[in-house]
Amino acid sequence: MSATPKPKTPDASRAARLLVVDDEADLRTLYELTLLRAGYQVQTAGTLAQAREYLAANRYDLLITDMRLPDGDGLALLQEMAARQRPERCIMITAYGSAENAVQALKAGAFDYLTKPVDLKQFRAVITAALQGQAAAPKEEAAAAPHPAAAPPGPPVRACEQELARLVGDSLAMRRVKQSITKVATSMAPVLVRGESGTGKELVARAIHACSHRSGGPFVPVNCGAIPENLLEAEFFGALKGSYTGATQDRAGFFQAASGGTLFLDEIGDLPLAMQAKLLRAIQERKARPLGATQENPVNVRIVSATHKDLAAEIQAGRFRQDLFYRLNVIEIVVPPLRERREDLPQLCQALLERIAQDSGAPVHQLSPAQLQAIGHMPLEGNVRELENVLHRVVALGDAASLGAGAPPLGALGASGLPADLKAWLAEQEKQILLRALEQTGFNRTAAAVMLGLSQRQIRYRMRLLGIHDPNGSDGDDDDDEAAAG
Repeated sequence: MSATPKPKTPDASRAARLLVVDDEADLRTLYELTLLRAGYQVQTAGTLAQAREYLAANRYDLLITDMRLPDGDGLALLQEMAARQRPERCIMITAYGSAENAVQALKAGAFDYLTKPVDLKQFRAVITAALQGQAAAPKEEAAAAPHPAAAPPGPPVRACEQELARLVGDSLAMRRVKQSITKVATSMAPVLVRGESGTGKELVARAIHACSHRSGGPFVPVNCGAIPENLLEAEFFGALKGSYTGATQDRAGFFQAASGGTLFLDEIGDLPLAMQAKLLRAIQERKARPLGATQENPVNVRIVSATHKDLAAEIQAGRFRQDLFYRLNVIEIVVPPLRERREDLPQLCQALLERIAQDSGAPVHQLSPAQLQAIGHMPLEGNVRELENVLHRVVALGDAASLGAGAPPLGALGASGLPADLKAWLAEQEKQILLRALEQTGFNRTAAAVMLGLSQRQIRYRMRLLGIHDPNGSDGDDDDDEAAAG
């Protein structure tokens, strides 16, 4: 409908320029009018050949293309643009129910996809999100569109850098993880973060969110294994008042809470099969029906999931749906265990010791070369989480020496007298220290915590961890202790 525009250099002072490719004339007209009314500059093409001609002569801010075209496949166009390192983001339009095509498009680098018949409200919202950081969106569009349009163009660089910095380590394995994060953050493609327990999978998910165009929206983490099965649907999709016993008012679910942001589904492998089917539908249709409602509502979230399980084995065992795995595993990021990046241990120990000192208000503990060497030879099967527990014990042991608890500090053993099992040795020393402090205070945990520079929550945790029981039979809350200490 419009003549081929002359090449222009994109800048923030003009409306974004869009190329729309679809072989159906009525749909091209509908898309063009919708976008022109929103204030965009629009070029349309009916074939791959015409689209290639326009792309050879011009630069655009966004390409919107149908998957099926008379002279080929829209996916081929996307792949050609990626090979030429074209700067335009791409949105793919696929036929209704063609989940496989949508996944292929996302894997090939599409920012997002839409399914026919296209909902125009969703059409405008996805385009606005895709243009974040590309070019200025029209003011009227920003005011009318959902949350992502209200965010400033592109992710805040500082927030992205801060989250990446929390992934401590400069090993090749960690550099690859960080590179993957910055690459996948620019699209809406679902990401599956895989790794052993304690490796920092949630940190990876938070970094993906912080580096994405959705960073201004909420990040909602969900532990799929911690929700009672009978409450899963209400927790995920919301519930109306009276929809179940105890529902005294309408409540939003995780999908609503994460609208405009990122929904992080941790331990996705623990989700029951019945809920897996409902989650799959919500992801594919981008709609969810609150418990007790008769209509589905649009959902606007980016899905990042994580697991320590082998989902391929879970599929073979019949405990995980293959179609859901296919949708969640569009892009996979594997977080390496500590045993594969031991060169990061000095940096990790320093960062964790600084965090421990900040929490306790004490000076930062410095590890001796012998201590660091001993930690480097530990199996650390619990990864960063286990390393943090070990360092807590080291810090507590150092504090104990000044209290006269009688336990020699770890550094006093010397390089030639290191224990064969550092973890067990530290645990035993810490147990003796805690017992001495508790005995001195008559097992008043509040007073013992003050002596050792711990919080009440920390001392309760360490007592449970080390198998220390109150002879008075009070292993629960510290209400009585707090009253006695006051």
